[in-house]
Amino acid sequence: MTKGTLAVLINSTQQNWLPARWKTRFEAVCGGRRVVLLPDAGLDPAEVHYAAVWKPAPGELAAFSNLRAIFNLGAGVDALMADRSLPDVPVVRVAVPDLTGRMTEYVVLHVLMHHRQELYLRQSQREKRWEPKYQWPASAVTVGVMGLGTLGADAAAVLRRLGFRVTGWSRSPRSVEGVECFHGAAQIDAFLRATDILVCLLPLTQETHGILNRDVFAKLNRKGPLGAPVLINAGRGGLQNEADILACLDDGTLGAASLDVFVQEPLPQDCRFWTHPKVVLTPHNAADTDAEAISAYVAEQIARFEAGAALENVVDRARGY
Repeated sequence: MTKGTLAVLINSTQQNWLPARWKTRFEAVCGGRRVVLLPDAGLDPAEVHYAAVWKPAPGELAAFSNLRAIFNLGAGVDALMADRSLPDVPVVRVAVPDLTGRMTEYVVLHVLMHHRQELYLRQSQREKRWEPKYQWPASAVTVGVMGLGTLGADAAAVLRRLGFRVTGWSRSPRSVEGVECFHGAAQIDAFLRATDILVCLLPLTQETHGILNRDVFAKLNRKGPLGAPVLINAGRGGLQNEADILACLDDGTLGAASLDVFVQEPLPQDCRFWTHPKVVLTPHNAADTDAEAISAYVAEQIARFEAGAALENVVDRARGY
C-alpha cells in the first residue's frame, strides 16, 4: 500500500488546537509522510489518503475521493456523523489512555466537590463564616454513570474504589466489576431513582439528544444525604436541555450542576450558567487530552493499516458512535 498524504483539518482557535501546531506534531511522528493543512488551494485532492479532523464543516471532506480513513481528534464524533456528504470510509475515534485518565480525573474531581460540600464551603469562606456541616461518608452516596463505554467504565471503577456506591446505565447491556449496571428504556427509571449524583458520559446520537431534561431530573433520588440531586455532564452539549437545567436548579429539582459542555460553544456571555450560584462551569476541557499522544496514536494506526492490520476503534455509523 502506497503512502498517502495526511490532511489535517482543525476548526478551532483554542491554543492547544491551533492547526499549525497539529501539523508540526504529525510531521514529527509520521515518518516522512506528507502532511498538509486544509484548506490548501494547491493540493491535489486525489493525493489525500487520510484525514485528521476536529469539527469539520459539512462538505469539507467530500472532495477527497481517495480517502482511506478519517481520524477524529476528539472523543465525540457527532459533528462528523451529521455530515451526509462524508466519504464512505472508516471513521476512527481517539482512544488513548491519557484521554480516559483525564476524563476520570474530571469526574472524580466534581463528584468529590459536591460530595464534600465545596460550593457551601467556598461561600462560607467568602462570607468569613465558620459553620461546618455534617459530612456524610462516600458510602452514603450513590453515583449513577450514564454511558459505560471506555470513559464511563473507568470513571465508575475509580469512584467505586473511593467508596461510593456506583451504578451505571447504558443503551445496551454492559458489565463493570462492582457496579450495578442497568440498560435500555425499561431500566432507566430504576437507575435514576437510586442516583444522588448523575454523571453523563453518553455519546450524542438521535436517541440521546436532549436526554438530560426535567423528566429525568425529577426521577433522581430526593432522599439522599445531598438533599437534592446533582448533575455532572462531561459528555456533549446536545445531551442537555439547558432551559430545563436552569429551571430545575432554580426550583430545587436539582441541587447543583457541573457542566463542561454546552449547546453553543464558546458559551455566550449573557448565559445564566456563568453566574448561577449552583453551577460549576468549565470550558469543555474535561478531557482535553495530550495532543502528542493523539498524533502518535493516529500515526501508529496509519502505519498498522498500511501494513495490512485492521483499524481500531472504528465508529459504527448505524449507532452513531
